[in-house]
Amino acid sequence: MAKKTTTRKKTTKKKPAKATPAVQTAAADAGPAHPPPIALAELVGQRRAASVIEATIRSGRVHHCWLFSGPRGVGKFTAALSFAALLLDPTTGPDLSGALGADPDGEVARLLRAATHPDLHIVNKELAAYSREASVRSGKQTTIPVDVLREFLIEPATLGPRHPPGGLASRVFIVDEAELMGGGQRVGQNALLKTLEEPPPGAVIILVTESEERLLPTIRSRAQRVAFLPVAEGELRAWAAARYPEVAVDVLDRAVAFADGSPGVLRELIEDDVLAWHDTIEPMLDEAAGGRFPAALGGQLTKLADEWAKGWVKHDERRSKEMANRVAATKLFRVIGLHARRMLRSRDRVVVGVAAAHAVTRAEQRLAANTQMSMVMEGIAADLAEAGRRQS
Repeated sequence: MAKKTTTRKKTTKKKPAKATPAVQTAAADAGPAHPPPIALAELVGQRRAASVIEATIRSGRVHHCWLFSGPRGVGKFTAALSFAALLLDPTTGPDLSGALGADPDGEVARLLRAATHPDLHIVNKELAAYSREASVRSGKQTTIPVDVLREFLIEPATLGPRHPPGGLASRVFIVDEAELMGGGQRVGQNALLKTLEEPPPGAVIILVTESEERLLPTIRSRAQRVAFLPVAEGELRAWAAARYPEVAVDVLDRAVAFADGSPGVLRELIEDDVLAWHDTIEPMLDEAAGGRFPAALGGQLTKLADEWAKGWVKHDERRSKEMANRVAATKLFRVIGLHARRMLRSRDRVVVGVAAAHAVTRAEQRLAANTQMSMVMEGIAADLAEAGRRQS
């Protein structure tokens, strides 16, 4: 583990803030549990990406850094888990039919299903809650701090595996929402760059992002890129019908139409009841599209975001309210954006649809600038009404 060089003194040294024993235990096997990996063949609508991964495994030659890029919710993180499982498992190989897989009853597969494999590291903004540094644990969890990258990726990458190796990789690090690394001046990305320039033997890093343009060109140039695309509507509908047989057909059809090719968004629409949000605010959005200011819209958006954020934090107290507010606001912006896209399909409402999409972008910028939530929501209500007024 890399350490800063210090000069020893006989005087009493100021000790850094220590994590509590509970946090230290969590940090040793850090992070929230990940879902069990699925077979590559089970990825929804990503045959090309799966074929790239499979060809790499079959070749036996694995690049040290990968960039899984594409829209939100189309299977990038799911594919990263599948890739990691194949890399870590020494039993990986073709079965009798020729399909690539690993022994489902083997020790590595068992550890991965239980989310306890010590050499699979998931790095994300929520990991700040497990940091050894008190200042990081108390942060807002809106970025992946450089301290988190150092503690849970850069330092562990230099160490040997904790489980007996035997696969194509001995340690795999998946960085989810990689565009959030390091905050201002991209400090975290620059810190990671040295690891990418001098990769530790056996370590594979998978960067998952929906905004690859926010990554440094020097990082992108060192990564093997795999593109993920929206899922075709027919394939998405078939997947949804199989996953949610108890959901009414008309509700599934609405969810498929709103999901815009994203299984993750569709799951959110149904499981988080986000479709109900749309039903609540649709009359006010239509009012704004007609050029009338919907006086209740800003307050309703703020209320929906606040209620959802409180419930999300209640399920896991390590989550910050600040992050929860941002997640809730992003969900609402997505609902408004979906409504805007529906207007774009109507020839006489294209202009207001484009303006509404721009209003969502401005609201996202205000949120990123730490503008108060109620002001962000009142602002988007006013922008939507102005867009409708110009159309009319």
